[in-house]
Amino acid sequence: MRHLKKFLVFILILALVMLPVTPAKASLQFEDLNIDGYTVIIHTNDTHSRAIPDRAQGQMGFTAVSALKKFCENHGAEVILLDAGDTLHGLPFANLVKGDRIVNIMNLIRYDAMTPGNHDFNYGADTLKALSMMMDFPLLSANIKLKNENTEFFKDHIVIVKNGIKFGIFGLSTPETSYKTNPKNVENIVFHNPISAAKEEVAELKAIGADFIIALAHLGVDEGSEYTSKLIAKEVEGIDLIVDGHSHTVFEEGFQVKDTLIVSTGEYIQNIGVVAINPEGKIAGAGLVNQTIFTETDPAIDALIASYNKMQEELLTEVVGSTKVELDGIREHVRTKETNLGNLAADAFRWKTGGDLAFTNGGGIRASINVGDITKQEIVTSFPFGNYIVTKKVTGEALLMALEHGVRIYPEPNGGFLQVSGITFTMDPKKPAGSRIVEAKVNGKALNPDAEYLLATNDFLVIGGDGYTMLTDFPTVNEFGSMEEIIIEYLQHIGEVKINNENRISILNPEELADGFTKEAEDERAGEKETTYPNFEGMSKNQDGYYIYIIKEGDYLRKIAVNLFGVESDWKLIYKWNKDIIKHPDLIYTGVGLKIYPDRDK
Repeated sequence: MRHLKKFLVFILILALVMLPVTPAKASLQFEDLNIDGYTVIIHTNDTHSRAIPDRAQGQMGFTAVSALKKFCENHGAEVILLDAGDTLHGLPFANLVKGDRIVNIMNLIRYDAMTPGNHDFNYGADTLKALSMMMDFPLLSANIKLKNENTEFFKDHIVIVKNGIKFGIFGLSTPETSYKTNPKNVENIVFHNPISAAKEEVAELKAIGADFIIALAHLGVDEGSEYTSKLIAKEVEGIDLIVDGHSHTVFEEGFQVKDTLIVSTGEYIQNIGVVAINPEGKIAGAGLVNQTIFTETDPAIDALIASYNKMQEELLTEVVGSTKVELDGIREHVRTKETNLGNLAADAFRWKTGGDLAFTNGGGIRASINVGDITKQEIVTSFPFGNYIVTKKVTGEALLMALEHGVRIYPEPNGGFLQVSGITFTMDPKKPAGSRIVEAKVNGKALNPDAEYLLATNDFLVIGGDGYTMLTDFPTVNEFGSMEEIIIEYLQHIGEVKINNENRISILNPEELADGFTKEAEDERAGEKETTYPNFEGMSKNQDGYYIYIIKEGDYLRKIAVNLFGVESDWKLIYKWNKDIIKHPDLIYTGVGLKIYPDRDK
């Protein structure tokens, strides 16, 4: 009952007389409910092609978006459905057909508008333009212009009338796209100042009679970004609502800046955003709907996705390369030593990005590839996570720390063990963890702790996944496509695969490991086992049963969640436990103590 009431409050905000509901039904069927005169803005962002529901991950899928839209319409509301970008690229479901499946699903749901995110350009600007021509709704961006022509690349705004209210909607895209996709993808377009673009759009929309102005923005609120939605709200008068994406931020009830409300759902359709506009054209409230309070699906969307899954089975049989040697992706191997499949993947990343070196975590490699033809299915099976490739300028000191981290529990299998390209290293497993790397070279030259190197790796590691927090604070240079896409492209570039192990990773005295370590080495290793989670080491415990984590310089909630629980998305738990302390999840302060409960259901 509590969850159903909470859901209704999101939509109606003091405007409804709620009816008795039997919690066991949990289907949100309110036969006498009437919300005539209300306009409900439903919004999504940063879905990264998570089209298919995954209850274990809290991902509701597009079927829930469609069902929620119909639920609101069936009870008298008029609906505007918006998407704030990073939608058409992500998992093989979309990547293998360059996004057109996602467009078809959004058409069937009847989205009203979308703005492009940086990853929507991963197929190239021309392909995105072609996808926009397939859309039954406009792709909006007021600050993207054709280079040398200064003409619009996409439509800048639209006006939608609902319940007699004119909603003026314009798009804004992050200028970071110029380096947060492969630069070749956007070489013919320019990303102009979104503040100037927003001011022009507000003036034009007001001139044509818009009553309520919405900025559909892929800007985010990360402090490291030059242009953010908070800055737009601060600098541009007249915007009533910003529907935001890019930073994967969760605003449970929106974030107010002056007279502008900013809303964002997080990522992967783990939440669906709802903003209620009353009959007078004012925001009555905003909130998020998740799978604990809404379980409806749309059979039409389910059927379309099922048909695509069947088609994908045929698509995955396509041959994309061939190999003369078996490519070793055995779990125990990729997590303890160099393998030729790890070498192939890392080589592909360095080739695509022009990096000085590349590495990827062995835990991201899930299967071997047999001699002979290589199919898309084999690539997707071996690299199933849809991670994309990122380049960062990092110091030699940070690289050395990363190498040490990767071998800290050797010879125990470790998902964070690195498969590498462009760098070679020698380790002595008899030494204590943290001092096992005895030699490291980048492209044949000794690694210089004070030098900077262009590193290519996957997005999981650069946000601190597998404990690689030493990489998080370096600025991103570029972002590229997904791992499986880049590996397929590399296979087609090199032709037949003949790669073997190349002594990129050397181990001193490996024969001694067969009979175990010396007693001294065993004692050293005893304290260096792989981190187990939850990890409350060094934290004090309160008499009420929770631990106290003291925020350190450079901390943010996602980083803290990875360190304590090994799961980035658990930042939401930390935020929930500390709402009395944290007024906003992006604003935490050094020295403050956070409550951390051992019971995750607390």
